Amino acid sequence: MQNRVVITGMGVISPLGLDLDSFWANLTSGISGVDYITFFDTENYATRIAAEIKDFNPTDYLEKKEARRMDRFTQFAMAAAGQAIKDANLNLEILNRERIGVILGSGIGGIGTLEEQHNILINRGPDRISPFFITMLIPNMGAGQIAIAYGLRGYNMATVSACASSNNALGNAYSLIKQGYADVMITGGAEAPITPLAIAGFCSMKAMSTYNEEPKKASRPFDSNRDGFVIGEGAAMLVLEKLEHALARGANIYAEIAGYGCTCDAYHITAPEPDGKGAAKAMELAMLDASVSSSDVDYINAHGTSTPLGDKVETIAIKQLFSGSTNKLAVSSTKSMTGHLLGAAGGVEAVTCIMTICKKVVPPTINYDHPDPECDLDYVPNEARPMPVKIALNNSLGFGGHNVSLLFREFKE
Repeated sequence: MQNRVVITGMGVISPLGLDLDSFWANLTSGISGVDYITFFDTENYATRIAAEIKDFNPTDYLEKKEARRMDRFTQFAMAAAGQAIKDANLNLEILNRERIGVILGSGIGGIGTLEEQHNILINRGPDRISPFFITMLIPNMGAGQIAIAYGLRGYNMATVSACASSNNALGNAYSLIKQGYADVMITGGAEAPITPLAIAGFCSMKAMSTYNEEPKKASRPFDSNRDGFVIGEGAAMLVLEKLEHALARGANIYAEIAGYGCTCDAYHITAPEPDGKGAAKAMELAMLDASVSSSDVDYINAHGTSTPLGDKVETIAIKQLFSGSTNKLAVSSTKSMTGHLLGAAGGVEAVTCIMTICKKVVPPTINYDHPDPECDLDYVPNEARPMPVKIALNNSLGFGGHNVSLLFREFKE
């Protein structure tokens, strides 16, 4: 018999707020977290905007000495994990911590540390490189640091699948509990990619929006004038738990995670497969896993990055699978407000799906001003919509052709 898996805790560090409540309030108010980059001089950059977290102080969550030995992405992960564990009311002193694990997704890891230490190497020599350079850089260190901080001796790993990283983390954590290998998993994603080198690289690819004149209008998923994604940073961590374990300790249950679909386009390193078959198959597999049909799904949190090709192909994929029920399906891209958090995006958007089920409100796609005839679904334009949501899908599509879809549903015993 396979276990049911529920969500009992959530933590968010985002451009829209440094906790779950503020994040959700700003998201449903249609507030944009995008502004001009302040971390470095962007005068010579084609893109000068991002969704930065400007008021994050790592020492609010960590000892100063610990914080100095962590890259910003790990600091985000630690802060969000602490919130999620507290929210879940996990008393780790009385739980079997050999049955509690951590899976963290990050597309890039410690790129800020890499750039900083490379500058030290060039300007001051190899003897001045930090002894913590490697452990700050590697993407698995977020998961490792969370486990060390809380003594979690169960399954521990990092997932790196570009923009699908944290949805893969959540899906793998769900599978471990479902199959009986863990009772509790702390899982999600973290990313801190707003650095000179990373921004220059994405600019060189011509992947990002250059709508610098009005930063808050630059991320425009599904709009006919969209011209690329807006990069963001942050983390979201969730506590996934075996249902019986959660009930036994009287935990608050937000929702159930009931489906996980994962495919690869096997087509191109950056472009999605034009017919959307890979993305459609990931959604179909998630629904099959949960034993639901397309007509049962109320809401999709789209990958919706605001790129011309990506949004079109995701629309094609959704229409393939929901051909008879798109009239009742709400689809929105919250990247219009948060920006694209790369490997952390799926985690933040999983939280969004769960809150949509709990609060019965669908967040909007803001900046949707010019409908695209090739993107003709209900994208919940510009204003949040009160509506009952019992089943929600969360899509993440990454460079390399990675497609991941997670299905969340209203919890019923």
